[in-house]
Amino acid sequence: MTSFFRKLKLNFFSISFSVMVLSFFLLPCYIPFTSHGNNMFHIFLNGDEMGVVDEEELAGEYLRAARRRIAASSSEMLFIDAQMEVQGEEVFWGETTDEKVIIENMVQNLSSHEERSLERCYTVKLGGYTINLRSEEDVQELLRRVLQSYDPNRKYVVNLIPDASRQISVFTDEIISTTENEKKTEKQNNVLPLAGIEARLSDFFDAVTPSVGMEFEDYDLGLQYITFHQNVEAVETYMPANKIMTLEDAVADVTGNVATDTIHEVAIGDTLSSIALAYGLNMTELIEINPLLANENTMIRPGDRITVRVARPKLSVDYIMQEYYEEDYTAAPIYKNNDTWFTNRTEVIQEAITGHRKVIARVSYRDGSRLSSDIIKQETMVEAVPRIVERGTVVPPTYIWPVSGGYITSGFGPRRAPKRGASTYHNGYDLGVPTGTAVMASSGGKVTLAGWQGGYGYVIFIDHPDGRQTRYGHLSRLLVKAGQTVYQGQRIALSGNTGNSTGPHLHFEVRKNGVAVSPSTVLN
Repeated sequence: MTSFFRKLKLNFFSISFSVMVLSFFLLPCYIPFTSHGNNMFHIFLNGDEMGVVDEEELAGEYLRAARRRIAASSSEMLFIDAQMEVQGEEVFWGETTDEKVIIENMVQNLSSHEERSLERCYTVKLGGYTINLRSEEDVQELLRRVLQSYDPNRKYVVNLIPDASRQISVFTDEIISTTENEKKTEKQNNVLPLAGIEARLSDFFDAVTPSVGMEFEDYDLGLQYITFHQNVEAVETYMPANKIMTLEDAVADVTGNVATDTIHEVAIGDTLSSIALAYGLNMTELIEINPLLANENTMIRPGDRITVRVARPKLSVDYIMQEYYEEDYTAAPIYKNNDTWFTNRTEVIQEAITGHRKVIARVSYRDGSRLSSDIIKQETMVEAVPRIVERGTVVPPTYIWPVSGGYITSGFGPRRAPKRGASTYHNGYDLGVPTGTAVMASSGGKVTLAGWQGGYGYVIFIDHPDGRQTRYGHLSRLLVKAGQTVYQGQRIALSGNTGNSTGPHLHFEVRKNGVAVSPSTVLN
């Protein structure tokens, strides 16, 4: 019995081994394991798994075969959504899917996503936006309705014309006046132009007709020019029926406003809050679209460029209106230069008076928003009186530190007296420097005193062209004399410890109209 089971067990292992060998070498649906990266690929089409292959390139080959089968089944144009994805993996062994099964799975999947395009249509590109309309007439009607909002009297018409710059058959828009359109139609209907003597006489009279000055009532007010802001292109194509819009839906979609970012250049008087209010934004929205704005207190200056968000239709319209209006106006100020005054001095000689005038202007708009205005005729009813200002042209003198190095040992203003007899209010700066340090003129001027004066010890006074005076005290040696003219930075003395002094230093003082002021008001 034991011998029988031993023999049976041996036969089982022999048979199992034989089956494994046959599986590896005789069955084509299994692949041997080789560690060279992905060797099994799952094919997904529109999110559904189609099967497994051992070569990634087979996925594209099978998809093309499935498309050919579908195309051969119908003479109609098809639109099929086909999003294929291939995911690879490395396996020890695995089962692949038969080619016919994968192609059949793909055919079924594509058929469920196909749409038979039975309708010819026009794809219209409006800048970066695209819609599909049923006919050329619908395209023209869409463009006409967009214009009609700004041209209610229909002074202009819009036509679709071939774009000569394109190699394929593309149409673009042509907006012309009704009169021009009638002339164009007559020409196309072979109306003969003027010829011979008639044409020459017409040209002669056109040339000699005098240019008569126009009065206000002679101007043609209202719309003068209109065009689309975006490029308009239309091309004939075939699309699924559910991707073609009705005219009414297209009009509503194209004229509906969308948020568009644009640039606002900061003008004098602008604040972040006023800019936000002008564009219908709150402060949080304005800061979010401008990363350089830290918060609502960020400083802005005229000329800065701020991004703002405005509501604009998908197809914007630019147009020019000729308008009549009356307005108050101010005359440009008049400046009279005075070569004996410094530039920081001005005086108003005459105050401005506002005037009043009648105006004819060409005003540019975009979607109803005013962009610019150009006055082409005006008549003054009340003359404006300009503001007249007298201003100086002489650059005021500058001031520099009178010594190199050193430090302030006593500042300007109230203080505790450093020694008996010293002032409790200090009229300048005490600059701690060793005796013999070079002292320089802080600004150019005329020396009015160079000698001994009480608590100053040896001192120099210099009067400057702007009415200020500088004083340099406690000097050890004088290098200039009274009446001498000095220039800025010229060496005028050596520092010391003379007069009422507690140690070697320079006393530097600035006076304006005889009154001591802090040196910080003039020093750079």
